[in-house]
Amino acid sequence: MNTLLAQSPDRDVKSEERTSSSFSPRPAPGRGREVVWSERLYQVRARSADLILFTTQLSIMLDSGVILSDALDAIAEQAGEPRFKAIILDISERVKGGDTFSKALSCYPFTFNTMFISMVKASEASGRMVEMLTVLTGYLSFEADTRKQIRSALTYPFIMVLMAIAATGTLMFFVLPRFMRIYAARGASLPKLTQVLVGVSNVLGNFELMTGIITTILVVVGALWYWAKTPRGRRFLDGVKIHTPVIGTMFVNMVVTRSMRIMATMVNTGVRLLDAIRVVEGAVDNYYFQRLWTQVDEKIQDGYQLSESILIVEGSELISPGIIQMLRAGEKSGRLGEVCDKVSIFYQKQLETSIRNVMTLIEPLMIAILGAIIGTIAIALLLPVFRVSSVIAH
Repeated sequence: MNTLLAQSPDRDVKSEERTSSSFSPRPAPGRGREVVWSERLYQVRARSADLILFTTQLSIMLDSGVILSDALDAIAEQAGEPRFKAIILDISERVKGGDTFSKALSCYPFTFNTMFISMVKASEASGRMVEMLTVLTGYLSFEADTRKQIRSALTYPFIMVLMAIAATGTLMFFVLPRFMRIYAARGASLPKLTQVLVGVSNVLGNFELMTGIITTILVVVGALWYWAKTPRGRRFLDGVKIHTPVIGTMFVNMVVTRSMRIMATMVNTGVRLLDAIRVVEGAVDNYYFQRLWTQVDEKIQDGYQLSESILIVEGSELISPGIIQMLRAGEKSGRLGEVCDKVSIFYQKQLETSIRNVMTLIEPLMIAILGAIIGTIAIALLLPVFRVSSVIAH
């Protein structure tokens, strides 16, 4: 394992990440039948629970003195998900064949994201893989808990949406036709609002028309999805993410928390600041933050301090002045890693508050929207009820 950890990665993390994004899995040394498995597993996305268990077990085994390849084999034997097990076995074979651990992980970029691979790569350079894996476990657990909170908060509004759809469908397709027959038999016209509802009901009940509408929607969604993958589309959507009220604050806090935590971990484990910044750049999934850290990287290479670089680059408003002052103090005292760790802890609390605020906002907003829809439909149905006695009398 010492030989493995001593291997030094290429200086430019970004160039390898670009290479890995277009990677086509090659056969692992000494393996024949598993080659097909490797190609099929290239785009497999592992569950959060599997990744957390993987990093936890690997950290414990390496800390106990187990060789990396043996640890991977042991973890693969215990893996419950067949595809993830095959991935670990393939990675183990690549390591045994002479590849570094980070290079083996980069063969499966959909399973192990850029942050995961970059942090492992940096830990190989510093020789402190156990500490880095422990930090990765904590961060993966935090992200999994965050997603769980969001799903839990959205469960109630989702159930309300389903109930609203069921109630609306019942009213439009079973109740409304009865009033239409009564009014038609008497030669009376329905109220204007009810006529609009009848038109909507007719559209929904027209199979050919609905097929055309759904096809059009799918084409538009596909075009938007493709556009979102382009540089211009990604830039627009990333701008919306960070500038939307309430939600934007949550997203900025999330990215800053991740950036500071990664930087703290890597600086504290002896990784060079420039290498840490390149890992942060690859780990933040936002165009504007990536541009910020790219420019910071260039300024540091020109001789600027980290805090000075953040102040003078484009997008410096994404980092609050308080953080910059703390980073400056950390640079002067030689405790930059400790300061970054404290900032990450503070912003993690801010992130938890932001998530609660977003969840608090979603529920009443959903209730208001659904109430308006159902209320409008109810009024459209009640209007002919109020007039039905006079219509029957005529």
